[in-house]
Order: sequence, then structure tokens, then C-alpha cells
Amino acid sequence: MATSILLFYLLLVLPCFVDSVSFNFTSFQRGDPGNVIYHGDASLDGAVVLGNTGYTSRVGWVTYAEKVPIWNSRTGKLTNFNTSFSFIINTRNASSGNFGHGLCFFLAPVGIQLLANSAGGFLGLFNQVENITSSFPLVHVEFDTFQNVEWDPLETESHVGINNNSLVSSNYTSWNATKHNQAICNAHISYDSVTKNLSVYWAYKLTSDPRENSSLSYIIDLATVLPPQVTIGFSATTGAVTEGHRLLSWEFSSSLDSEKASIRTGLIVGFSISGFVFLISLAIFVLVWLHKKRKRKAKEITDLISINEDLDKEAGPRRFAYKDHVLATNRFSAQRKLGEGGFGAVYRGFLNEIDSLVAVKKLSGRSRQGKREFLTEVKIISKLRHRNLVQLIGWCNEKEEYLLIYEFMPNGSLDTHLFGKRPHLCWDVRYKIALGLAYALLYLHEEWDQCVLHRDIKASNIMLDTNFNVKLGDFGLARLMDHDLRSHTTGLAGTFGYMAPEYVMTGRASKESDIYSFGVSILEIVAGRKSVDHSEENIEAKSLVERVWDLYGRQQLMSAMDEKLGEEFNMEQAECLIIVGLWCGHPDRNSRPSVRQAIQVLNLESPLPNLPHKMPVPTYHISPTSLSVSSSRGSVTFSSCKAGR
Repeated sequence: MATSILLFYLLLVLPCFVDSVSFNFTSFQRGDPGNVIYHGDASLDGAVVLGNTGYTSRVGWVTYAEKVPIWNSRTGKLTNFNTSFSFIINTRNASSGNFGHGLCFFLAPVGIQLLANSAGGFLGLFNQVENITSSFPLVHVEFDTFQNVEWDPLETESHVGINNNSLVSSNYTSWNATKHNQAICNAHISYDSVTKNLSVYWAYKLTSDPRENSSLSYIIDLATVLPPQVTIGFSATTGAVTEGHRLLSWEFSSSLDSEKASIRTGLIVGFSISGFVFLISLAIFVLVWLHKKRKRKAKEITDLISINEDLDKEAGPRRFAYKDHVLATNRFSAQRKLGEGGFGAVYRGFLNEIDSLVAVKKLSGRSRQGKREFLTEVKIISKLRHRNLVQLIGWCNEKEEYLLIYEFMPNGSLDTHLFGKRPHLCWDVRYKIALGLAYALLYLHEEWDQCVLHRDIKASNIMLDTNFNVKLGDFGLARLMDHDLRSHTTGLAGTFGYMAPEYVMTGRASKESDIYSFGVSILEIVAGRKSVDHSEENIEAKSLVERVWDLYGRQQLMSAMDEKLGEEFNMEQAECLIIVGLWCGHPDRNSRPSVRQAIQVLNLESPLPNLPHKMPVPTYHISPTSLSVSSSRGSVTFSSCKAGR
């Protein structure tokens, strides 16, 4: 099979040799055909947002999904190419000059990966290891807004440069980034294969200045620098200072002489053979796929039978019939719905069999992730017993329906009190909730047989009973880990805004990443604000951790308190809760406390930690294989990630 598929692809490549490449993206919208790939901190909102303007040390890439031929390895002939693009750089703090670092267009070898620690002046293409000169061939045109004295021109604070495999520009000209703040720049880059001249032109409609140079050129033989086929795209970064980058449009065209006459016969033969091989390969593929599907289905059934048998033997959660839940929830009526998550909804019901109100979580049987969440939650939470964990009463798996039955929480979830229309929580209740959540995490991390990584601690998963006691729930993303291990490669899962920075970048969950989520939740309890406020359209909007750390540095901690509390709170407890929240939300995982240390401080048994007045910048090493991310040409898809609410 492997030989047939390899032969098919080898033959397919021959007739698909690309003489020219041409595309035109007049805008970037969700749902567009997958011709571009977003990397790192790139996102989409009608334009490509490269680098998160609310955060320091971020890198965003966008690349064209197809390989682009630059020269013919047999003839040595080079392509001509032209690319035009429009972009905006928002220098944010232009008056103070406190902004950086820049945007660039690059040509690089196919398969190039986003480098670790490449933010700031490295422009997402270099790092401390690669240093000033890259170990792989690279040509880029940079709109550099920040002067790095180690490699940037000394006579100008910002510049446009053409760079040949180096951070040092081979040719450059001065460029006033401050003057063109938030103005649309229309740029054009062309390459002449005969003269080997790489030219750059740029113009601003509203902020043009005839005294300012707006063109640049450099003689370079791309065949001596780059491989025959390359990846093209854009990179933008922020560093210790920030700015915004938006790519509004992108057009590209190239032409490369082909050897059509000499290979026409080969193409005909290749088409014929590759068509036959394709049909054989397709048949084999379908058979293998059907076999794997049947095998996967059989394993799911075996797992469910095993779980049913194991739980039936224990005195904990019990199995209920599906018809009982249909009656209990009035056929899962919309009026009984308490909420809805990524893989199912939760309904209020009353089970006559146990004479009690219950919460019934109905997971999607058609979703593989829904089945996986059901299996995970039943396996883990059915064995856990703690006063601050939601109790699993029972379960049901019939007719491709997966149901989990929990004790009913009259006061709902914490987020409805902090951010919803319910009456606000008094200070004593808030402090009680923070401690209850800490004790729940202590049990999961240190007191049960194995360490349980929750991976989705957030306000909407913190339930409150009649007396506002904490009941941590939703273990669908949880993972088990031996106590002596530091981290566990799980693939990215959880809710943005609550995920630790090293977890986002590496996909390795740990006690420390849970502690980070705990710290964010504590700050939400104190401030009555969401971890990331999506309602704020201000480009300078900060995360809650950044906002509170800024107040801490200015010795204005009490300004972080929820305005609904007025002055009705214990100032010593408030200071303690805020500082512990920042301690747990420290960007460096090695500087975060264990949950036991946090509890000792919350109980006023240990002194408050000394934190730096300025929020540190996270540093971490990214292994190329550490992050379990599935990507397509139009997007990057993280497994089981949700936006914070």
C-alpha cells in the first residue's frame, strides 16, 4: 500500500509542476477557502491580526498554504514575482515612542516552523539560538518600528529594510512609523529574474510625505540563497513594548518558464499511470478506513461495557434508564435547560427514584469528543469523594445518548453571580468560595491516589450549593498523572483566558497550569471582572492578570476591588487574596506556589510573597513535537479549546 501511494504522489507531482502562482485576497474572512495558514498569535476579524496588541512578547505568522517555486533546479532559471499588500501598524503609544517591534514579508524553506523565543526584535524569524544570522536560508523585507542597537541602523529609530539571511539589513532607508500611526500602507515588492533586482515600494494615502523616501532595492540572486520552492508569508511581533498589526489584503503572482515540450509525453504517461494507482490506492484507503472505524467503534463499546461493569460493582454512582431522564427533564425541555457547553447541555430534573432534584448533563453522542468527555468524567469523578467537588449521582448510555447525573446546585455557577444579573456576593462569601476552591484543588493535586489535572478551572465550572459552598465540577477534560511527574503532554484543552502561557505554547498540562487557572479565578472573585473581557473593543485592553499586576506595581491594590462591594470588605483578606491570585497567575510556572502553599497564605499562616512590581515576561522552550495541534490550510484548530466566558 505504501509503495502504491508513494508512486501515486510521485507521478502526481510531475503534471502538477507549477509554472506560476497567482492569488488575490482582497480581505480575510472566517469561512474563506483554506489558502492561508495562521500560526502563533495570529487571528482573524475581517483582517489578519498579527500579534496580540494587549500582550507583550507575542509572535503571529500568516503563510500561503501552497509551495511557491522560485527557481528551476534543472535549468537554474529564476521566476519573476510581484506581491502587493496593505497593512496598518498601530503604534499605540506613539507620543512616547514606547512601541515595537515590526512586520515583515518573508520567503523561507518549505516546512519552516515558528521559533521559540522569537518575539521582539527577532521579528518571529530569529532567536537567541539562531542569533543574528539564521541557520536556514531566509530573505525578508521588514517594516521595523523599534531600534535594536545590536543589529539595526543607528541613525534611525525605525526603518524599512531588505534582509539576506540576517537581522542586519543589506539595504535600508529611514521610515517614520510614528507619523504613519494607524494609516493604511500599500506596499509592493517585485523581483526581476534577469537583473536580479528585489524592489520595494510603499505609499500612504493620508499621511504621505514627499520628503520621505518610499522605495528601496537590492541586487540578490535568490537561486544562491533559497531552495527551489519556498513558503511565503508575513510575521509580526511585540516585545517588551507592544503595537498592533493588521494585514488587510494580499496579492501575489509569479511566472517561471517550464519545459513543457520535453515533458509532454511524460505527462500523458504519468496521468495514465497515476490515475490507475490513484484508484487502487483509494480502494485500499477506504478499506483501511472502514476497518479502523469498526475497530474504534468496538473499542468504545468495550470501554462502555467495562465502565458499566466496574461501576455497577461499586457503591457510588449508579446507572439509570434513559426513559427516567426523559421524564425527569420533561423530554429535555428548553424551559429546563440550565446551560450549554461545547459538547452538550445541562438540564434541571427531578428523579422520583431518589426523590431529589438533579442536574442532567446530556453529551452529544454524535461527537467523538462528547463520548470521550463522558468516558473521562465517569472514570475520574466517580472515584473522587470530597466536600468541594460536585457529586456524580449516576450515568446513562443508551441509544447513542450519554447522560451524567449530578446533585443539583440551587445557587448555580459562580459566573452568574460575578458577571450575571444575580445579586452580588458579599465579601465573606467570596473569601469562603476562594478557600473552598483551593481545598478542592488540594485534594485533586495531592490527597487522592493519583494527581488529577482538571485543565478547565473557571467560574462557570465552580458550582455553589444552598449555603454557597464550592463544588468544583466538569471533569470532562481532566487527566490523571502520577504524583512524581511534573507535567503531562495532553494536547491543548481548556478555556482561553484561564490557560497558563506555557500550556498554550507547549500543550503540556501540569499542576502549575491548574494553579494558574486557580489564580485567574481568584482575581475574578475579587474584581468581579472576566479574565478576558471580550466586550472591550479598545485595542489597549489588558487581561485581568495584567491589569491587576499593573495596580500592584503602582501600589493601588484596592483599586482592583469589585465596585459593587463598596467598602464592605476586609482589607487584610482582600490584599491577601489579590496577591495570592497574582502569585498563582505568575507568567513563570516555576515561580507559582503549590496549592498547599497558597492555602497557608490564605489562612494567614504564612507571610505574603514578594512579587516583582512589574509583571515578568514568560519564557519557555517549545519542543516541535510537544504541542498536539491539528492544522488545516485555512485555520489552526486546537483540541477542546473554548473561549472564556
